[in-house]
Amino acid sequence: MQTKPRSNLDPAASTRAVVIESELHPAPDDHLKSVQVDTPYQQDESLRYNPEAIAAQYSRRPLQVWGRAFVIFWAFFVFAARLWWDKRLGQVERKQSRRAAQLREILTRLGPAYIKVGQALSTRPDLVPPNYLEELTKLQDQLPPFPNELAYQFIEEELGAPPDKIYAELSPHPIAAASLGQVYKGKLKSGETVAVKVQRPGLSRRITIDIYILRMLSAWASKNLKQVRSDLVGIMDEFGARIFEEMDYTQEGHNAERFAKLYGHLKDIYVPRIYWQYTHRRVLTMEWITGTKLTQPQAIHAQGVDAGYLIEVGVQCSLRQLLEHGFFHADPHPGNLLATPDGKLAYLDFGMMSEVKPYQRYGLIEAIVHLVNRDFDLLAEDYVKLEFLSPDTDLAPIVPAFASVFNNALGGTVADINIKSITDELSALMYEFPFRVPAYYALIIRSLVTLEGIAINIDPNFKVLSKAYPYVAKRLLTDQSPELRASLRDLLFKDGSFRWNRLENLLRNARDSDDYDLNQVLDQTVDFLFSERGEFIREYLTVEIVKAIDVFGRNTLQNITSTLRGQNGKNGSKSAVSVDEQKNLEHLYRILDLLRETPGFDPMQIASLVPRILTKPETQKMGQKIASQLTQRVVARVVREVLLADEKNRQNERRPISTPPLKRSLPAASVAR
Repeated sequence: MQTKPRSNLDPAASTRAVVIESELHPAPDDHLKSVQVDTPYQQDESLRYNPEAIAAQYSRRPLQVWGRAFVIFWAFFVFAARLWWDKRLGQVERKQSRRAAQLREILTRLGPAYIKVGQALSTRPDLVPPNYLEELTKLQDQLPPFPNELAYQFIEEELGAPPDKIYAELSPHPIAAASLGQVYKGKLKSGETVAVKVQRPGLSRRITIDIYILRMLSAWASKNLKQVRSDLVGIMDEFGARIFEEMDYTQEGHNAERFAKLYGHLKDIYVPRIYWQYTHRRVLTMEWITGTKLTQPQAIHAQGVDAGYLIEVGVQCSLRQLLEHGFFHADPHPGNLLATPDGKLAYLDFGMMSEVKPYQRYGLIEAIVHLVNRDFDLLAEDYVKLEFLSPDTDLAPIVPAFASVFNNALGGTVADINIKSITDELSALMYEFPFRVPAYYALIIRSLVTLEGIAINIDPNFKVLSKAYPYVAKRLLTDQSPELRASLRDLLFKDGSFRWNRLENLLRNARDSDDYDLNQVLDQTVDFLFSERGEFIREYLTVEIVKAIDVFGRNTLQNITSTLRGQNGKNGSKSAVSVDEQKNLEHLYRILDLLRETPGFDPMQIASLVPRILTKPETQKMGQKIASQLTQRVVARVVREVLLADEKNRQNERRPISTPPLKRSLPAASVAR
């Protein structure tokens, strides 16, 4: 008979789990306490990161702290000394494989905080030599496991029954072991194949002391090193908060369900199901996913799946995480991203998640747009909004520095941009100007750089930003938020003139976005155009329509005149239209062509907008202004041409009439001679 698992909301269960772990591994974690926290779903018990409580505990244990710090320092010192000796003897190449294995072993011994650093490096083939890359990749899911006896004991403690009473099958050994736990393949009594993740023993104690030491070093560096302007303590606190959440598998289950709700509907994205009856703080039971790591493109291709396409799927999903909903996967290393046999991208391990606030999302979109379009004055203002610069910073010297530095990183087009080049160039500016890296940004960059590293492994020429810009262009054209409306206005209007080339570029990029709906854009454009906020656009649009009609009329008149003169043998008349006006007209023609070529273009849908537009009171006012301004232009041109003609005639009348010289001709006889 199957024993009923204990409820996930049983307070005694969580308390007993902490006590038992303390008994198994002495040095009680009195900074860990069960607290009530608000989640998007319900009140749930969770371990909360508390830097003050951690500091209070370890300030009373200086020997333990210094002992751990010495272990960390000595491990890296010995490794650095070996590298130096190899270089001195000229044996760097020959011993690289051995040193790579030693680095992996060092990070493994030092524990989860350092393993995560190695996991991040394992995704950067552009930074890490191949031998090191191969070894660091093992940190993703090939760490040494802990004994089955402990894992089975944790399952019984958390779920209220031995594993054989809960699961119909359970693999005799872990099929993967990562930084925080190890995974078994199992089957429920009801027949579903599942992955059972069990947390490592003594995990919280090792992570806590390492975060405490790193936080102390961060505080010392921020105080004593003038070159450091970033909020290192804030970054460490952000990392600590996320990793403490990751130690609570109940929280991870909630994260997985929230992720599925927000992004599970996207094309070719798959999120595994959580089995709550068999999930608690140190044990997580979720749907088993069969798949291949994205770092094995040949194996993926052998299954008939396009790895490059799945990378693009991942980029599009990441964009929605960072820029649309703000809830993002902060640890997307290859062990957490699998290509399924049916061609989907499956996300795993939802322990380390983070959030981007709305104003930060809009700020990131604006920064991308201004960066791509080289609007460096507005980009400098974006960095103030994103908290990289304080509001009282003098931006005057920063704008030309942006222009100088980013023009090198941008190359010719948006297709040349990669995240690493941007972060590298920005790092170069950090020492010259008062930049500081806000805490929230560290995990965003880690997520993007990791994703780009996976992509580079498949396609060395892959550029995340070039794949991202169509989505950004779509958001800029369709998002009704005041922030992005203002950004669109700043992008399209400058110094009283409309920049048709920018609109053309936006439309060209937006049509490449999967969920771009042109009819929705047209509807929203009409609604915004005739709203109170759209008054400034109506004014500009009136001027541009007048210019366009005037140019078209003059072109037509010029063509007719040229034709008539051509029939009379008088060709080569000068064009009545300026070069700038002709370019604007060409932009307009290209924009109309772009709209016709955009997927979802429906002439009848556009025709249905005409009655809506014509019945608007604002349309009638625009029509009156257009007619008035056209009339003024025509009258002004006629008057100018008449006055010029009269002046020319008067000048001709005042000019003295000159008698042509007499032609002298020789007599015929002379010619004959």
